[in-house]
Amino acid sequence: MIKSKTINYVILILSFLSCSSDKDQLNQDAIGMENLAGLEFTQTERDTFLQTLSILKGRYDTLRTVKIPNDVPLPLYFDPRIIGQETPKGRERYRFQEFPTRRPENIEDCAFYTIGQLAHLIRTKQVTSMELTQMYIERLKRHGPTLECVVTLTEDLALEQASRADVEIKKGRYLGPLHGIPYGAKDLLAVKGYKTTWGAMTHKDQEINATATVIKKLEEAGAVLVAKLSLGALAWGDVWYGGKTRNPWNTEQGSSGSSAGPGSATAAGLVGFSIGSETWGSIVSPSTRNGVTGLRPTFGTVSKAGAMALSWSMDKLGPMCRSVDDCALIYSVMKGSDGLDLSVVDVPFQVPTKKELGSLRIGYIESAFKDTNTTDNDRAVLTRLRELGFTLIPIELPEFPTSSLSFLLNVEAAAAFDEMTRTNTDDELVRQVKWAWPNVFRTARHVPAVEYVQANRARVILNQKMFELFKSIDLYVVPSFWGDNLLRTNLTGHPCVVIPNGFNEKGSPTSISFIGDLYRDGEVVAVAHAYQRGTSWHKKYPPKFK
Repeated sequence: MIKSKTINYVILILSFLSCSSDKDQLNQDAIGMENLAGLEFTQTERDTFLQTLSILKGRYDTLRTVKIPNDVPLPLYFDPRIIGQETPKGRERYRFQEFPTRRPENIEDCAFYTIGQLAHLIRTKQVTSMELTQMYIERLKRHGPTLECVVTLTEDLALEQASRADVEIKKGRYLGPLHGIPYGAKDLLAVKGYKTTWGAMTHKDQEINATATVIKKLEEAGAVLVAKLSLGALAWGDVWYGGKTRNPWNTEQGSSGSSAGPGSATAAGLVGFSIGSETWGSIVSPSTRNGVTGLRPTFGTVSKAGAMALSWSMDKLGPMCRSVDDCALIYSVMKGSDGLDLSVVDVPFQVPTKKELGSLRIGYIESAFKDTNTTDNDRAVLTRLRELGFTLIPIELPEFPTSSLSFLLNVEAAAAFDEMTRTNTDDELVRQVKWAWPNVFRTARHVPAVEYVQANRARVILNQKMFELFKSIDLYVVPSFWGDNLLRTNLTGHPCVVIPNGFNEKGSPTSISFIGDLYRDGEVVAVAHAYQRGTSWHKKYPPKFK
């Protein structure tokens, strides 16, 4: 009996000590969270909510048993519009221009042609889609290993699509300027029957039983998918599980990211055009590095259905091409709702007429062009725009601590790939440095939920400030990587056209960016085109890949 009582007493003591230990740990955890949140509670105050924290932890543990695939959306949709923000109304006002072109003696000379040139050759039956497709596939096989830009050749699909295009065109069923044009897509876009690797070792064998909306729309327009192109693992940088994607202007240098493959392949003439994506610079940066033209559309004008989710409130899909004209054409096909991505707003694509173009109010960030880091290439853009007859208005971006909102991307990315953090499979990613996804995911777990909500509310204030700015201008020009502009406009969802504007002293391409008002993609496209039409930078190609 005495022995039994002793045992029960010991169990009681151990239980008490265990509870006490758990409480002490929870208390220390609470203090740590307070420090991160910039708060300081008294111990009396803390004692009142420790039990609730314990309950919440249990609920978190239960929630984590629910499997949430990457394609499950966040039901809180980001809308960049604010009260008073008008969207374009009426009909589409866009017409693509072909460029009359004669078939070259060597079909491979077409590798660096624009879509306008290729479309004319196909429509006039001087060249078949099959000829172009086989030419690009051969170039992908020849140069892809050097550039490390190809994840998967979609050769069987491409030959099937090209054959179908030729039959349809022969029968007089021409679908338009993309009919029979070969292209490549960043490998975060799902294509049924092919792997969609997201550039990551953890997903290198992944097959998604669906096809992204953007890919479907391009197929309906008659385009031919020849390759799925590399991206930095999980859309960061130019390092993927197959290597480091190279810049064809300097193969000792990376292609930049994360649309590394689309930038490299387009610049090297391995595809007629490509589809990339941007969350924070992933079209602008590789377009610059590789000397191609990129369009980052207004957030919420192109469906992301079937694309890897990194940040539900910042991800955007866009074309990377040889010219602004080409980008405008691809955007006109990509845009519009599909009933799958509920963040998409249907707005007409309205490109101003020549008469309307002259009345556009073009701003330039005065301090940016006075910056000692700004190049002569950038300043020459202002000179050229004035020569074209545009009146330029000096502006400054409204003051805002933009960088303080950058963790929004990290939090959403950590949520998108939470399972990797919990299972330690993030250790399989090639990049394991301080500023790489594994560490960013871990760090993001320490962002208080209240701060995430407050940051999004502050984001509304930033959008309001940009709304006020655009009351005085229609668009503005800015060096592509000046100040906080790149992060700012990705947070606010404003469209950007980035185009080559020369080369630096090392022979690498440089770029300039045009930023438009929300949903006014046509205006920024028109001005960027007017500038590009009087230059030849976009016509240059890396000599090693001719």
